[in-house]
Amino acid sequence: MSTKIKYGTKEMDKDFGPLTFGSLLKNYRDNEEFSQKDFAQKLKISPQRLNDFEKGRRLPDIESAVKFAKILQDSEAFFIQILFQDYLSSKKLKLDVKVTKKIAA
Repeated sequence: MSTKIKYGTKEMDKDFGPLTFGSLLKNYRDNEEFSQKDFAQKLKISPQRLNDFEKGRRLPDIESAVKFAKILQDSEAFFIQILFQDYLSSKKLKLDVKVTKKIAA
């Protein structure tokens, strides 16, 4: 019998609210115990821009989201999915986004 408890994005949404691009960056920063200044430097952006992203005042463009995923060694598809979901949410559209990596033909 497995004692593992499934804790995915649906469970996280229930406990903490929906994942946003800003909260994604903030969670990375907090987990690595970076200051905003140091994390912004790692992402090659200004601390003010990072603060705007974390607070949800701005969203990055697609190229920046991909760049952040590469710098943080995470899934580009995941970062784009969260970014697109934020774009839809900002327009009050009740749609879900799923981004998957294209398999080469």
